Amino acid sequence: MQHISTNLRAAVPELGFRPTLFRSFFMGGFECSTHRRRDGQRLDLLRTTRHDALVAQDYRQLKRHGIRSVRDGVRWHLVETTPGRYDWSSVLPMIRAAQEVGTQVAWDLCHYGWPDGLDVFSGAFVDRFAAYSGAFARLHLEETGEPPMVCPVNEISFFSWAGGEAGLMNPCCTSQEHSDELKRQLVRATVAGATAVREAAPGSRILMIDPLINIVARPEQDPAEAAARNEGQFHAWEMIAGRMSPELGGAPEMLDVIGVNYYWNNQWLHGGLREALVPGDPGHTPLRDLLVGVYARYQRPIFMAETSIEGEERAPWLNYVCEEVRAAMRAGVPIEGICLYPVLSHLGWDDDRYCPNGLLELQVEGEEREFHESLALEMENQRRLFADLCGAS
Repeated sequence: MQHISTNLRAAVPELGFRPTLFRSFFMGGFECSTHRRRDGQRLDLLRTTRHDALVAQDYRQLKRHGIRSVRDGVRWHLVETTPGRYDWSSVLPMIRAAQEVGTQVAWDLCHYGWPDGLDVFSGAFVDRFAAYSGAFARLHLEETGEPPMVCPVNEISFFSWAGGEAGLMNPCCTSQEHSDELKRQLVRATVAGATAVREAAPGSRILMIDPLINIVARPEQDPAEAAARNEGQFHAWEMIAGRMSPELGGAPEMLDVIGVNYYWNNQWLHGGLREALVPGDPGHTPLRDLLVGVYARYQRPIFMAETSIEGEERAPWLNYVCEEVRAAMRAGVPIEGICLYPVLSHLGWDDDRYCPNGLLELQVEGEEREFHESLALEMENQRRLFADLCGAS
Protein backbone atom coordinates (compact mmCIF):
# COMPACT_ATOMS: atom_id res chain seq x y z
CA MET A 1 0.00 0.00 0.00
CA GLN A 2 1.31 3.45 -0.83
CA HIS A 3 2.34 5.93 1.85
CA ILE A 4 -0.66 7.82 3.19
CA SER A 5 -0.12 11.56 3.47
CA THR A 6 -0.35 13.56 6.71
CA ASN A 7 -0.69 17.05 5.28
CA LEU A 8 -3.77 18.27 7.19
CA ARG A 9 -2.51 18.33 10.76
CA ALA A 10 -2.59 22.11 11.20
CA ALA A 11 -5.12 23.55 13.63
CA VAL A 12 -8.35 24.72 12.02
CA PRO A 13 -11.22 26.91 13.18
CA GLU A 14 -14.11 25.31 15.02
CA LEU A 15 -17.01 24.25 12.81
CA GLY A 16 -20.60 25.27 13.34
CA PHE A 17 -21.56 21.56 13.55
CA ARG A 18 -20.92 19.61 16.73
CA PRO A 19 -21.41 15.81 16.81
CA THR A 20 -24.03 14.81 19.38
CA LEU A 21 -25.30 11.35 18.39
CA PHE A 22 -22.67 9.23 20.15
CA ARG A 23 -21.02 9.51 23.57
CA SER A 24 -17.58 9.49 21.96
CA PHE A 25 -16.54 10.51 18.47
CA PHE A 26 -14.42 7.38 18.13
CA MET A 27 -16.39 4.18 18.43
CA GLY A 28 -15.47 0.50 18.58
CA GLY A 29 -17.27 -2.13 16.54
CA PHE A 30 -17.27 -5.80 17.55
CA GLU A 31 -17.44 -8.26 14.65
CA CYS A 32 -20.74 -10.05 15.24
CA SER A 33 -21.40 -11.99 12.01
CA THR A 34 -23.70 -15.00 12.45
CA HIS A 35 -24.26 -16.21 8.89
CA ARG A 36 -23.95 -19.68 7.51
CA ARG A 37 -21.11 -20.08 5.04
CA ARG A 38 -21.60 -21.87 1.75
CA ASP A 39 -20.31 -25.07 3.42
CA GLY A 40 -23.21 -24.82 5.90
CA GLN A 41 -21.15 -23.88 8.95
CA ARG A 42 -22.65 -21.11 11.05
CA LEU A 43 -20.32 -18.41 12.31
CA ASP A 44 -20.60 -16.67 15.65
CA LEU A 45 -17.82 -14.12 15.92
CA LEU A 46 -18.91 -12.85 19.33
CA ARG A 47 -18.33 -16.35 20.66
CA THR A 48 -15.06 -17.10 18.86
CA THR A 49 -13.54 -13.80 20.00
CA ARG A 50 -14.87 -14.44 23.56
CA HIS A 51 -16.46 -11.01 23.49
CA ASP A 52 -19.73 -12.51 24.70
CA ALA A 53 -17.93 -13.75 27.83
CA LEU A 54 -15.62 -10.74 28.29
CA VAL A 55 -18.05 -8.01 27.26
CA ALA A 56 -17.78 -5.92 30.44
CA GLN A 57 -13.99 -6.11 30.42
CA ASP A 58 -13.89 -5.24 26.71
CA TYR A 59 -16.09 -2.19 27.28
CA ARG A 60 -13.91 -1.09 30.21
CA GLN A 61 -10.76 -1.46 28.18
CA LEU A 62 -12.18 0.60 25.33
CA LYS A 63 -13.30 3.25 27.81
CA ARG A 64 -9.68 3.61 28.93
CA HIS A 65 -8.87 4.46 25.31
CA GLY A 66 -11.60 7.11 25.20
CA ILE A 67 -14.18 4.92 23.40
CA ARG A 68 -17.56 5.16 25.13
CA SER A 69 -19.75 4.15 22.17
CA VAL A 70 -19.69 0.80 20.39
CA ARG A 71 -21.40 -1.25 17.72
CA ASP A 72 -22.37 -4.69 18.94
CA GLY A 73 -24.74 -7.45 17.89
CA VAL A 74 -27.88 -9.28 18.94
CA ARG A 75 -27.67 -12.87 17.69
CA TRP A 76 -31.13 -13.52 16.30
CA HIS A 77 -30.49 -17.23 15.78
CA LEU A 78 -29.84 -17.65 19.53
CA VAL A 79 -32.70 -15.43 20.64
CA GLU A 80 -35.48 -17.05 18.60
CA THR A 81 -34.86 -20.79 18.39
CA THR A 82 -38.62 -21.36 18.51
CA PRO A 83 -40.82 -19.09 16.35
CA GLY A 84 -42.27 -16.28 18.42
CA ARG A 85 -40.48 -17.21 21.65
CA TYR A 86 -37.46 -15.18 22.75
CA ASP A 87 -34.56 -16.25 24.91
CA TRP A 88 -32.61 -13.10 25.80
CA SER A 89 -29.91 -14.87 27.81
CA SER A 90 -27.29 -14.19 25.13
CA VAL A 91 -27.93 -10.43 25.06
CA LEU A 92 -29.00 -9.45 28.59
CA PRO A 93 -25.43 -9.71 29.97
CA MET A 94 -24.30 -7.37 27.19
CA ILE A 95 -27.01 -4.79 27.90
CA ARG A 96 -26.22 -4.93 31.61
CA ALA A 97 -22.47 -4.70 31.04
CA ALA A 98 -23.00 -1.58 28.93
CA GLN A 99 -25.10 -0.07 31.72
CA GLU A 100 -22.49 -0.96 34.32
CA VAL A 101 -19.57 0.52 32.37
CA GLY A 102 -21.44 3.51 30.93
CA THR A 103 -21.01 2.43 27.32
CA GLN A 104 -23.50 3.42 24.63
CA VAL A 105 -24.32 0.57 22.25
CA ALA A 106 -25.69 0.63 18.72
CA TRP A 107 -27.15 -2.84 18.20
CA ASP A 108 -27.13 -4.82 14.95
CA LEU A 109 -30.32 -6.91 14.93
CA CYS A 110 -29.43 -8.99 11.86
CA HIS A 111 -25.74 -9.23 10.99
CA TYR A 112 -26.10 -11.67 8.07
CA GLY A 113 -27.68 -14.50 10.10
CA TRP A 114 -31.21 -15.62 10.98
CA PRO A 115 -32.84 -18.57 12.79
CA ASP A 116 -32.61 -22.03 11.30
CA GLY A 117 -35.64 -23.20 9.35
CA LEU A 118 -36.68 -19.69 8.30
CA ASP A 119 -36.80 -18.96 4.56
CA VAL A 120 -35.27 -15.54 3.95
CA PHE A 121 -37.47 -15.02 0.88
CA SER A 122 -40.72 -15.76 2.72
CA GLY A 123 -43.31 -13.43 4.19
CA ALA A 124 -42.64 -15.12 7.53
CA PHE A 125 -39.11 -13.73 7.49
CA VAL A 126 -40.40 -10.16 7.43
CA ASP A 127 -43.08 -10.82 10.02
CA ARG A 128 -40.77 -12.61 12.44
CA PHE A 129 -38.04 -10.03 12.03
CA ALA A 130 -40.47 -7.23 12.82
CA ALA A 131 -41.79 -9.03 15.91
CA TYR A 132 -38.27 -9.82 17.16
CA SER A 133 -37.12 -6.22 16.53
CA GLY A 134 -40.05 -4.82 18.50
CA ALA A 135 -39.46 -7.30 21.32
CA PHE A 136 -35.82 -6.26 21.56
CA ALA A 137 -36.77 -2.58 21.69
CA ARG A 138 -39.17 -3.29 24.57
CA LEU A 139 -36.49 -5.30 26.38
CA HIS A 140 -33.95 -2.50 25.96
CA LEU A 141 -36.41 0.09 27.23
CA GLU A 142 -37.30 -2.03 30.25
CA GLU A 143 -33.65 -2.73 31.10
CA THR A 144 -32.19 0.73 30.53
CA GLY A 145 -35.09 3.18 30.58
CA GLU A 146 -33.93 4.42 27.18
CA PRO A 147 -34.97 3.67 23.60
CA PRO A 148 -32.33 1.73 21.68
CA MET A 149 -30.12 2.67 18.79
CA VAL A 150 -30.29 -0.13 16.20
CA CYS A 151 -29.19 -1.13 12.75
CA PRO A 152 -31.99 -3.47 11.63
CA VAL A 153 -30.13 -5.28 8.83
CA ASN A 154 -26.42 -4.71 8.43
CA GLU A 155 -25.05 -3.95 4.94
CA ILE A 156 -28.07 -4.77 2.80
CA SER A 157 -26.12 -4.11 -0.41
CA PHE A 158 -23.16 -6.34 0.49
CA PHE A 159 -25.46 -8.94 2.05
CA SER A 160 -27.57 -9.20 -1.10
CA TRP A 161 -24.48 -9.48 -3.32
CA ALA A 162 -22.60 -11.97 -1.13
CA GLY A 163 -25.65 -14.15 -0.47
CA GLY A 164 -27.62 -13.61 -3.67
CA GLU A 165 -25.05 -13.32 -6.44
CA ALA A 166 -21.64 -14.50 -5.20
CA GLY A 167 -22.89 -17.48 -3.16
CA LEU A 168 -20.48 -16.72 -0.31
CA MET A 169 -23.04 -16.92 2.50
CA ASN A 170 -26.65 -17.76 3.19
CA PRO A 171 -28.87 -18.11 1.18
CA CYS A 172 -25.97 -19.04 -1.16
CA CYS A 173 -27.60 -18.02 -4.45
CA THR A 174 -25.60 -17.18 -7.55
CA SER A 175 -27.61 -14.93 -9.85
CA GLN A 176 -28.29 -11.25 -10.28
CA GLU A 177 -32.00 -11.98 -10.07
CA HIS A 178 -31.63 -13.60 -6.65
CA SER A 179 -29.43 -10.73 -5.50
CA ASP A 180 -32.04 -8.18 -6.55
CA GLU A 181 -34.85 -10.06 -4.82
CA LEU A 182 -32.77 -10.58 -1.67
CA LYS A 183 -32.12 -6.85 -1.53
CA ARG A 184 -35.83 -6.09 -1.86
CA GLN A 185 -36.66 -8.63 0.85
CA LEU A 186 -34.04 -7.21 3.23
CA VAL A 187 -35.47 -3.75 2.64
CA ARG A 188 -38.95 -5.08 3.48
CA ALA A 189 -37.57 -6.55 6.70
CA THR A 190 -35.66 -3.38 7.53
CA VAL A 191 -38.72 -1.17 7.11
CA ALA A 192 -40.90 -3.57 9.14
CA GLY A 193 -38.25 -3.92 11.84
CA ALA A 194 -37.61 -0.17 12.11
CA THR A 195 -41.35 0.48 12.35
CA ALA A 196 -41.72 -2.09 15.12
CA VAL A 197 -38.77 -0.63 17.06
CA ARG A 198 -40.19 2.88 16.89
CA GLU A 199 -43.64 1.73 17.96
CA ALA A 200 -42.21 -0.19 20.92
CA ALA A 201 -39.75 2.52 21.97
CA PRO A 202 -40.48 6.00 20.58
CA GLY A 203 -37.31 8.00 20.13
CA SER A 204 -35.23 5.05 18.95
CA ARG A 205 -32.54 5.94 16.43
CA ILE A 206 -32.25 3.82 13.32
CA LEU A 207 -28.89 3.34 11.59
CA MET A 208 -28.89 2.35 7.91
CA ILE A 209 -25.41 0.99 7.24
CA ASP A 210 -23.91 0.01 3.88
CA PRO A 211 -20.51 0.05 2.16
CA LEU A 212 -19.33 3.16 0.33
CA ILE A 213 -17.58 2.02 -2.85
CA ASN A 214 -16.17 3.30 -6.12
CA ILE A 215 -15.73 0.93 -9.07
CA VAL A 216 -13.59 2.29 -11.90
CA ALA A 217 -13.80 1.09 -15.50
CA ARG A 218 -10.59 -0.03 -17.17
CA PRO A 219 -9.47 2.03 -20.20
CA GLU A 220 -10.72 -0.60 -22.68
CA GLN A 221 -14.12 -1.01 -21.00
CA ASP A 222 -17.43 0.67 -21.58
CA PRO A 223 -17.79 2.70 -18.37
CA ALA A 224 -21.56 2.15 -18.26
CA GLU A 225 -21.40 -1.15 -16.37
CA ALA A 226 -19.07 0.19 -13.68
CA ALA A 227 -21.30 3.26 -13.38
CA ALA A 228 -24.36 1.04 -12.97
CA ARG A 229 -22.63 -0.93 -10.21
CA ASN A 230 -21.72 2.30 -8.46
CA GLU A 231 -25.30 3.50 -8.64
CA GLY A 232 -26.44 0.16 -7.25
CA GLN A 233 -24.74 0.88 -3.94
CA PHE A 234 -27.49 3.45 -3.27
CA HIS A 235 -30.48 1.28 -4.13
CA ALA A 236 -31.10 0.00 -0.60
CA TRP A 237 -31.09 3.55 0.82
CA GLU A 238 -33.28 4.69 -2.08
CA MET A 239 -35.80 1.94 -1.33
CA ILE A 240 -35.76 2.62 2.41
CA ALA A 241 -36.41 6.31 1.70
CA GLY A 242 -39.30 5.41 -0.62
CA ARG A 243 -37.61 6.86 -3.71
CA MET A 244 -37.45 3.45 -5.40
CA SER A 245 -39.92 0.58 -5.19
CA PRO A 246 -42.35 2.36 -2.84
CA GLU A 247 -44.40 -0.83 -2.59
CA LEU A 248 -41.73 -2.10 -0.17
CA GLY A 249 -42.94 0.40 2.42
CA GLY A 250 -40.06 2.85 2.46
CA ALA A 251 -40.57 6.51 3.34
CA PRO A 252 -38.31 9.53 3.87
CA GLU A 253 -38.56 9.29 7.65
CA MET A 254 -37.25 5.71 7.51
CA LEU A 255 -33.81 7.02 6.52
CA ASP A 256 -32.66 8.31 9.89
CA VAL A 257 -28.86 8.05 10.24
CA ILE A 258 -26.59 6.81 7.43
CA GLY A 259 -23.60 4.64 8.27
CA VAL A 260 -20.92 4.22 5.61
CA ASN A 261 -18.40 1.38 5.70
CA TYR A 262 -15.10 2.14 4.02
CA TYR A 263 -12.01 -0.06 3.87
CA TRP A 264 -8.71 0.29 2.03
CA ASN A 265 -10.04 -1.85 -0.84
CA ASN A 266 -13.48 -0.21 -1.29
CA GLN A 267 -12.34 1.23 -4.61
CA TRP A 268 -11.28 -1.14 -7.36
CA LEU A 269 -10.95 -1.74 -11.09
CA HIS A 270 -14.03 -3.27 -12.64
CA GLY A 271 -13.90 -6.95 -13.59
CA GLY A 272 -10.92 -9.24 -13.58
CA LEU A 273 -9.00 -9.43 -10.32
CA ARG A 274 -10.69 -6.31 -8.89
CA GLU A 275 -7.37 -4.63 -8.17
CA ALA A 276 -7.76 -2.13 -5.33
CA LEU A 277 -7.26 1.58 -6.01
CA VAL A 278 -5.63 3.20 -2.99
CA PRO A 279 -4.91 6.88 -2.37
CA GLY A 280 -2.55 8.15 -5.05
CA ASP A 281 -3.60 5.62 -7.70
CA PRO A 282 -5.05 6.94 -10.98
CA GLY A 283 -8.82 6.75 -10.82
CA HIS A 284 -8.98 6.83 -7.03
CA THR A 285 -11.59 9.25 -5.71
CA PRO A 286 -10.77 10.94 -2.39
CA LEU A 287 -12.93 9.66 0.44
CA ARG A 288 -13.97 13.24 1.23
CA ASP A 289 -15.62 13.51 -2.18
CA LEU A 290 -17.53 10.26 -1.68
CA LEU A 291 -18.80 11.52 1.67
CA VAL A 292 -19.84 14.85 0.20
CA GLY A 293 -21.73 12.96 -2.50
CA VAL A 294 -23.68 10.83 0.00
CA TYR A 295 -24.67 13.88 2.04
CA ALA A 296 -25.68 15.86 -1.04
CA ARG A 297 -27.93 12.99 -2.03
CA TYR A 298 -29.67 12.33 1.30
CA GLN A 299 -29.12 15.28 3.65
CA ARG A 300 -28.89 12.96 6.65
CA PRO A 301 -26.33 12.75 9.46
CA ILE A 302 -23.55 10.34 8.58
CA PHE A 303 -21.02 8.31 10.52
CA MET A 304 -18.14 6.10 9.45
CA ALA A 305 -19.64 2.81 10.61
CA GLU A 306 -16.69 0.60 9.69
CA THR A 307 -13.07 1.19 8.71
CA SER A 308 -9.85 -0.74 9.27
CA ILE A 309 -6.85 -2.37 7.66
CA GLU A 310 -4.62 -5.23 8.72
CA GLY A 311 -1.12 -5.14 10.14
CA GLU A 312 1.17 -2.18 10.64
CA GLU A 313 -0.86 0.04 8.30
CA ARG A 314 -3.51 0.41 11.00
CA ALA A 315 -2.29 3.77 12.30
CA PRO A 316 -1.50 5.32 8.86
CA TRP A 317 -4.90 4.19 7.58
CA LEU A 318 -6.72 5.79 10.49
CA ASN A 319 -4.72 8.95 9.89
CA TYR A 320 -5.83 9.02 6.25
CA VAL A 321 -9.50 8.36 7.07
CA CYS A 322 -9.52 11.07 9.74
CA GLU A 323 -7.95 13.63 7.41
CA GLU A 324 -10.60 12.87 4.80
CA VAL A 325 -13.42 13.01 7.35
CA ARG A 326 -12.24 16.41 8.59
CA ALA A 327 -12.07 17.66 5.01
CA ALA A 328 -15.66 16.46 4.43
CA MET A 329 -16.79 18.14 7.66
CA ARG A 330 -15.21 21.41 6.55
CA ALA A 331 -17.19 21.02 3.33
CA GLY A 332 -20.41 20.91 5.35
CA VAL A 333 -20.98 17.18 5.90
CA PRO A 334 -22.33 16.48 9.44
CA ILE A 335 -20.26 13.45 10.40
CA GLU A 336 -21.15 12.11 13.82
CA GLY A 337 -18.27 9.73 14.45
CA ILE A 338 -15.76 7.15 13.25
CA CYS A 339 -16.07 3.49 14.24
CA LEU A 340 -12.95 1.33 14.33
CA TYR A 341 -14.38 -1.87 12.92
CA PRO A 342 -13.49 -4.36 14.01
CA VAL A 343 -12.06 -2.93 17.20
CA LEU A 344 -11.10 -6.46 18.26
CA SER A 345 -9.02 -8.58 15.86
CA HIS A 346 -10.64 -11.88 14.94
CA LEU A 347 -10.37 -15.07 12.90
CA GLY A 348 -11.28 -15.00 9.21
CA TRP A 349 -14.70 -16.07 8.04
CA ASP A 350 -13.59 -18.85 5.70
CA ASP A 351 -10.23 -20.13 6.89
CA ASP A 352 -9.76 -19.11 10.55
CA ARG A 353 -6.81 -16.96 9.49
CA TYR A 354 -5.89 -14.42 12.14
CA CYS A 355 -6.94 -10.95 10.98
CA PRO A 356 -4.83 -8.39 12.89
CA ASN A 357 -7.01 -5.35 12.24
CA GLY A 358 -8.22 -4.17 15.65
CA LEU A 359 -7.21 -1.83 18.42
CA LEU A 360 -7.45 -4.86 20.71
CA GLU A 361 -5.78 -8.16 19.86
CA LEU A 362 -7.43 -11.56 20.12
CA GLN A 363 -6.08 -13.75 22.91
CA VAL A 364 -6.93 -17.35 23.68
CA GLU A 365 -6.63 -16.90 27.45
CA GLY A 366 -6.86 -14.10 29.99
CA GLU A 367 -9.26 -11.18 30.24
CA GLU A 368 -7.08 -8.14 29.52
CA ARG A 369 -6.57 -7.79 25.78
CA GLU A 370 -3.26 -6.57 24.40
CA PHE A 371 -3.68 -3.41 22.36
CA HIS A 372 -2.01 -2.12 19.21
CA GLU A 373 0.10 0.71 20.57
CA SER A 374 0.65 2.72 17.39
CA LEU A 375 -3.07 2.67 16.57
CA ALA A 376 -3.92 3.76 20.12
CA LEU A 377 -1.46 6.65 19.90
CA GLU A 378 -2.81 7.71 16.51
CA MET A 379 -6.39 7.63 17.76
CA GLU A 380 -5.45 9.80 20.75
CA ASN A 381 -3.83 12.32 18.43
CA GLN A 382 -6.88 12.30 16.17
CA ARG A 383 -9.19 12.85 19.14
CA ARG A 384 -7.33 16.08 19.86
CA LEU A 385 -7.61 17.20 16.23
CA PHE A 386 -11.36 16.55 16.16
CA ALA A 387 -11.76 18.35 19.48
CA ASP A 388 -10.01 21.36 17.94
CA LEU A 389 -12.21 21.15 14.85
CA CYS A 390 -15.67 20.62 16.29
CA GLY A 391 -15.47 20.01 19.99
CA ALA A 392 -15.85 16.24 19.58
CA SER A 393 -14.61 14.19 22.52
